[in-house]
Amino acid sequence: MQDDDLIKQAQAGDAQAFETLLERHYDTLFKFAFKWCGNREDAEDVAQQACIKLARGLEQFRFESSFSSWLYRLVINCAKDWQKSQTRHQHTTEQEIALVDTLHDEQPDKKILIQQLLNRLDSFSEGMKETVLLVHAEGFTHGEAATILGVKESTISWRIHEIRKQLQSMFGQEDL
Repeated sequence: MQDDDLIKQAQAGDAQAFETLLERHYDTLFKFAFKWCGNREDAEDVAQQACIKLARGLEQFRFESSFSSWLYRLVINCAKDWQKSQTRHQHTTEQEIALVDTLHDEQPDKKILIQQLLNRLDSFSEGMKETVLLVHAEGFTHGEAATILGVKESTISWRIHEIRKQLQSMFGQEDL
């Protein structure tokens, strides 16, 4: 059964359809939460909140974008809410290694870049963290990331450019 059919059935109150939909997308939801948080425990909290919001808000999905784009946005919102509720979230070296290890299909220098980015993202302006995670960690194009975040593609391109400039300034590297 296709996602669209499951969504329609779940929106109509079919609990089994909702469960099947969640089973199909939970790994993606959790992995993205883990990339955002940097450790399993916090990612589980974010993923749980995302599941609750999904159950409560699925009727708001109007098929105007792909379900996965809508789901990423939901996880980002939950992660931001979680982050605001934390007094200060610091990654330990072990957590950073675990986070980078989830990027198993990435090239080694890309893993290093992503790790450096994640270590610095909290000091960047609004929207930067989700942009980096969607484009560099999840592999979305600028256009796809723009759709998920509800901004223009040029905004995503500008954010990536700004992040590179800030990292070049921080690390003194010309080839970031």
